[in-house]
Amino acid sequence: MLSRVAERVYWMARYVERAENTARMVTAFNLLSLDMPKSVQVSWKGLVEVTGNEGLFDNHYQRDDERNCVKFLLADADNPSSVLNSLQAARENVRTTRDLVPSEAWEVMNELYLFARDHIDQGIGKRGRFEFLSEVVQRCQTLTGLLAGTMSHDAAYDFIRLGRNLERADMSTRHVDVGALKLLKKDGEDPDPYEGLLWTSILRSGSGFQMYRQHVKRRINGVDVVRFLLQDTAFPRSVTHTLTQVQDALEKLPRNELPLRLVIQARRHASSAHVEELIAEDGLHAFMDVLQRDIGDIHGANVETWFRIAPVQTQTQAA
Repeated sequence: MLSRVAERVYWMARYVERAENTARMVTAFNLLSLDMPKSVQVSWKGLVEVTGNEGLFDNHYQRDDERNCVKFLLADADNPSSVLNSLQAARENVRTTRDLVPSEAWEVMNELYLFARDHIDQGIGKRGRFEFLSEVVQRCQTLTGLLAGTMSHDAAYDFIRLGRNLERADMSTRHVDVGALKLLKKDGEDPDPYEGLLWTSILRSGSGFQMYRQHVKRRINGVDVVRFLLQDTAFPRSVTHTLTQVQDALEKLPRNELPLRLVIQARRHASSAHVEELIAEDGLHAFMDVLQRDIGDIHGANVETWFRIAPVQTQTQAA
């Protein structure tokens, strides 16, 4: 399998997952803003901080109001991680690997991008935002399911699994690390009365609210939500589960020694964390920083092992 082909399917999966995760996150926060009392001002800038692109946002926008933040996350041409840019990059990667993926995958991907491009104003505005984002999530899920159900589970599919689950793990850590801590404006208000709503929003960002209620069966609180999103082995979007899937994909690929060693280390790091102590001692942020670096190191090892030989020149791939 050619290095450039492996890189393209890997990034195709990452971009689709990134677009879906961003759409889920904006949807969840939109619902949170409706549930919060009018006396509490929510910070849309917190969503930008989840993606790690607050510097880029500050360079292009003077106000961090709702419209600017949503536009930046969904449609900004200068934001490589916006939903529209992610889908455009995913579409290009599918187009150039059409001999590897099922023909239906190209049709679904192309229709998904065209839908997002033609209806992006609906997503930026309040009135049609929920319908637009729900459609994006549903179509991303259709593509993921189509690849799982109709594509041969060979090396190409292993790179797809690798990219999708690494991107999913990265976003889950960002939700836990930044989301609940920075959703409220820093105007001195105490977030404790709204803890349940805040952590419910984090769960909904990963479509984990219902699964949490089924399996944890306790009142929503920070300790249990972080433990669920970090360590639940059965939930497909928990960090431990996604890293297990990354490990499984890596074990089937050649020359896997370095990335495999790094993912085993990261998975043990996540699964052995004492969440209650981390939260009580204000150590959660530092712990998640280390875990995010672990995930970044895995990506870097993937690049050095399989993609550095013949880097893609036709587009810039964002980490």
